[in-house]
Amino acid sequence: MADPRFFDNHGPFPLAELCAQIGATVDAGADLKALVHDVAALEGAGAGQLAFCATKAAARELAKSRAGFCIVDKEAAGAPAPQGMTRIVSGSALQAFAAAARLFYPNHMASGWAPGESVHPTARLGTDVSLAPGVVIGPGAEIGDRTRLGPNCVIGRGVAIGRDCELAANVTVTHALLGDRVHILPGAQIGQPGFGFASGQTGHAKIPQLGRVIVQDDVEIGACTTIDRGALGDTVIGEGTKIDNLVQIGHNTKTGRHCIIISQSGISGSCELGDFVILGGQVGIADHVHLGDGARVAAKSGVPPGDYPGGTDYGGYPARLAKDWRREVAALVLLAKRRNKDRNG
Repeated sequence: MADPRFFDNHGPFPLAELCAQIGATVDAGADLKALVHDVAALEGAGAGQLAFCATKAAARELAKSRAGFCIVDKEAAGAPAPQGMTRIVSGSALQAFAAAARLFYPNHMASGWAPGESVHPTARLGTDVSLAPGVVIGPGAEIGDRTRLGPNCVIGRGVAIGRDCELAANVTVTHALLGDRVHILPGAQIGQPGFGFASGQTGHAKIPQLGRVIVQDDVEIGACTTIDRGALGDTVIGEGTKIDNLVQIGHNTKTGRHCIIISQSGISGSCELGDFVILGGQVGIADHVHLGDGARVAAKSGVPPGDYPGGTDYGGYPARLAKDWRREVAALVLLAKRRNKDRNG
């Protein structure tokens, strides 16, 4: 469920009203007066919460879910569901879930600024906190001892920042919890909504991004880097990780401890990086990639979806074992030289 520090839940809704609003139907015999209290991910939902099942992989997990309500595609309507779950059938589970999430959280894009207040009266500042000109701090935010906020920093509602942190000029932090000794360079954007849409014949409907960003201790985040908040869970940056300038990290991605991510790399949503992973400059990682502990990816490589064991070097486009990639490049160079030699006699 969404963190109430950042999001206001407008539920609950009776099941009949919810289905009418999202254009879906329910199993025969369902209690139409039952109250739906919130939305949640399939694996984490509980009684009274609404999840969705939109893929074959999710359908295999449906029987394990404890969700009280679940939206399923018509194609997945026959998948076995646990006792006590009410199934809601829709032509597009993702679009229906997006519509439901917007009902519960109509103001999901808001960051909680208070008109006319630079530092909201409910914000809590520790000892020896330094605020440069132009700093804005939203309701309920917490700033730890000896933390320094540079000019024009913007801290959203409910954000918590630990002790001895340094945020340079023009940094924005929303929907996030930061640990101690976090260093953020100018222009970074932390906690903005992830790039999530439900596409259909009428266009692309925004899926409310109701998660958070968790930045652990001793992390450095480079200038103009963007870290999106999770869709329903959290985006997590592990302890001691160092992120260069101009890096994009998508929603629900999790990095391990002490990772190194070099400039202009882009990580799609729902990826998982183990401890001490290193990404060279301009690496592109597709969604749902898992890189094991100690994996290293060469600069300008493209990593397609999959599971990549740790302790190994990868490179190329698409990325593969670095030793194989180097052999292939060497073979192409040798072939080109032979062709040129044959052409020139």
